[in-house]
Amino acid sequence: MIGTASAGGLAEARTEEERTALLEAGRLLFAQPCRFFHAAQQLHGLPPAEGPEIAFCGRSNVGKSSLVNALTGHNALARVSRTPGRTRQLNFFDLGEGRLTLVDMPGYGYAQASKSVKADWQGLMFDFLRGRPTLRRVLLLLDARIETKANDRMAMRLLNDAAVAFQIVLTKADDVKPGQLARRREEAEALARSHTAGHPLVLATSADSGEGIPELRAEITSLALPAVRSGEG
Repeated sequence: MIGTASAGGLAEARTEEERTALLEAGRLLFAQPCRFFHAAQQLHGLPPAEGPEIAFCGRSNVGKSSLVNALTGHNALARVSRTPGRTRQLNFFDLGEGRLTLVDMPGYGYAQASKSVKADWQGLMFDFLRGRPTLRRVLLLLDARIETKANDRMAMRLLNDAAVAFQIVLTKADDVKPGQLARRREEAEALARSHTAGHPLVLATSADSGEGIPELRAEITSLALPAVRSGEG
């Protein structure tokens, strides 16, 4: 996954038939059993890097855990905290008995966390991102309701400098009017284009309404399954 972010997935679907096939592959993959299997607070506590992984990264309370739950159809799979900054570890979920691992990362940018705690969280996150050979892509979550924050831009720079491919996903899109959402997407697309490691396709999602969830499943599936990624399935 080191290097530039190729388009792939829905961005390369040339026909409606290819798009439909990719959406169906995503539905089938995420209909498979999904279970929590590991948590790590330090780099030496990570599980073996054995299969494809997708990581979810973003500010505290951007909706990472809610999005994981919506993707997998399990309301209580990833614990959703009402307290910003509560998640302080990497949480690993197995999808389809080894076909894909989802990684829910600690949120960054929580103002009330101490400097030492922030440093520990961010050190763990970015050590993991730089050193994980099975990591296919980082999904960088941005809240569709608010402007991109300085620490979001910092995260993009760090991912780019480390040659970690990332894709921007807007969350809570159901709380935004269509015109505002379109402008937010355009802004995010421009940010992605300004980074070599940024994926050009920005997806808008809502864990509550289900908006964008089938498309995100398809995008993730294109990374996890070689046949789908190459357009053969």
